[in-house]
Amino acid sequence: MSYYPVFVQLEGKKVVVVGGGNVAYRKVLALLECGAAIHLAGRELTQALKQMVENEEIHFLGQEFKDEYLNHAFMIIAATDDKDLNHHISTCARERGVWVNAVDQPPDCDFIVPSILKRGDLQIAISTSGKSPALARKIRKRLEAQFGPEYETFLTMMGRLRKEILSLGLSQKENSRIFQKIVDSDLLENFSDGFSRGMEEYLKIILPEEVNLKGLRDQ
Repeated sequence: MSYYPVFVQLEGKKVVVVGGGNVAYRKVLALLECGAAIHLAGRELTQALKQMVENEEIHFLGQEFKDEYLNHAFMIIAATDDKDLNHHISTCARERGVWVNAVDQPPDCDFIVPSILKRGDLQIAISTSGKSPALARKIRKRLEAQFGPEYETFLTMMGRLRKEILSLGLSQKENSRIFQKIVDSDLLENFSDGFSRGMEEYLKIILPEEVNLKGLRDQ
């Protein structure tokens, strides 16, 4: 079976996490970063999870999983060390049409979570279709050296420039030509040292004069 790669928008959506250990904590951290409304059920919560509950960053449902926790849920992650419980959660979720991920139990998953390399809005997902998470992590570590923090800065600039250029009403062909020329230049490689006067002068040559470059130096 081949998985379909997809990035999911979770802002404000109810996501249930079952489990109270370090695995559940890592899942909660990643989900919070995506803006999900997290509902947690689990015994013996880690101190970090307890603090999140006390700070009302996440909603605590109780120690035991109940089917009713799935009401209006978009997704559920079973992150307990009880395989039978994880399987039960998966069965209940599938009966209700709720996406489910049971950690380390691929047959009980509707989706699996890849190893992620993140540089701001740049996300590179590495998956072995559940066959070797360790290999996925190894590949991610190799990529970390290749894709440094300059990619985050460069992408922030590109997002701003893209918005301005598209507002000019140029043809799609011309827009594509401009964007490709920026990406194919050596600007990215030089971003590790910050935005320079030379970069600004280069952009002035290839960008329409209506584009305002003010502020790029300070990003």
